[in-house]
Amino acid sequence: MELKKKKTLLLEAQVSADDERALRMIQEQLSLPNLPIHIECFDNSNFQGSYPVSAMVCFKNGKPSKKDYRHFNVKMVEGINDFATMTEAVFRRYKRLKEEQLPLPQLVIIDGGKGQLSAAMKAIDELQLQGKMTLVGLAKNEEELFFQETVSRSSYPGIALPLI
Repeated sequence: MELKKKKTLLLEAQVSADDERALRMIQEQLSLPNLPIHIECFDNSNFQGSYPVSAMVCFKNGKPSKKDYRHFNVKMVEGINDFATMTEAVFRRYKRLKEEQLPLPQLVIIDGGKGQLSAAMKAIDELQLQGKMTLVGLAKNEEELFFQETVSRSSYPGIALPLI
């Protein structure tokens, strides 16, 4: 636990003024309890309707952390099932972080709406990580964000969400 606190403090010490301003805007607009110095984003894809994959990109201190990017070859899902693919990728990612006692992100952004967010929350619940990070679903075409607490919807028409 002490190591986790030290890593979080180290991250916070490396945020530039511009990046901190942008992160504070995200914190304010999403009503986050903590500054999101560690953000992870998940998206699913497939190749011509087959071979589902998922990817996770990571931002630390407002900058891409490419060494932390992950690609998931889907193992447990047969066929194309975007929700099951999301559950598997999120489960595998946070199971590993939990087992290795590595710090969790403050913010997890799921590409998709209510269904994808609910699928990700299923994995978080199974790992008993509820309340340890904030999850939001981003439905890009509709400019809507879905929040984990009630899978409620907030629209942001015409507003560019900072860094998202």
